[in-house]
Amino acid sequence: MKILVIIPAYNEEANILNTVKSVLKYNKKYKTNYDIIVINDGSKDQTGQICKNNQIPVIDLIQNLGIGGAVQTGYKYAKNHNYDIAIQFDGDGQHDVTYIKDIIQPIIDNKADMTVGSRFIKKTSNNFYSTTMRRLGINVISFVIKLVTHKKIYDTTSGFRACNKEVINIFANDYPIEYPEPISTVDLLKQNYSVEEVPVLMKERVAGKSSITPFKSAYYMINVILAIIIRGSK
Repeated sequence: MKILVIIPAYNEEANILNTVKSVLKYNKKYKTNYDIIVINDGSKDQTGQICKNNQIPVIDLIQNLGIGGAVQTGYKYAKNHNYDIAIQFDGDGQHDVTYIKDIIQPIIDNKADMTVGSRFIKKTSNNFYSTTMRRLGINVISFVIKLVTHKKIYDTTSGFRACNKEVINIFANDYPIEYPEPISTVDLLKQNYSVEEVPVLMKERVAGKSSITPFKSAYYMINVILAIIIRGSK
C-alpha cells in the first residue's frame, strides 16, 4: 500500500528536521516505506529552507492558510499521487512515529475509514494531556459531538489521524478551514463513515511556542461547539 505522512508546519524551524528524521529512522529500522510531504504553511522562519537543504519533500504555501488549508493541501497531494492511506503528523515533535502502525491497522483491516490517535482511551502517567483548560474544552466538544452524531470521540482535537483513499478524496475536495479536526470528524460520521480511536502517547512540544493561549482556547471552544451544532443539524 502507498502510505503518505502529511506534516503541516508553521514556524517549526526548531522541530521540523527532527520530526522528519524520526519517520526516516523508523522506515530504515523497521523496513517500512512511509512517504513524507511537509506543508510549509507560509512560515516566516527557516522551516522551508531547512527542508530544501535536507532534500525533504516540501510544498511551500505563499501565505499562511492555517492548519485546515495546510492539511487539505496535503490531502490534495495524496489524491493526486494515488495514495491508499494518508496520515496527519504534526511538525512540532509531539506525535510519536511508533504509533503510526497502530493508527493505520484498522484502515488496512477495513475496520475504519478514519482513525484518530487518542490520548484519552488509555490514560497513563507518561502521556502529555495538554493544559487543564484545553482538556476541559476537549471534554465539552466530545459531549456535543456525541449529541449530534451519537458517536463518542474522546480526543476531539487530535491532529494525529489516518484515513483511507475514499476519505482522502473527500478531504481533498472539501476540508474545513476552521476547527478542522472536530468538524471533519462530524462530517464523516454524519455521512456514515467509520471513525475509530486508537490509543497513543503524545509528547510535550520540544521547542518553539504554541500559538494557543487560554483566551484562544475559550474562544475556540465556544465557536467550535456552535459550528458542530450547525454542521450536525444539516
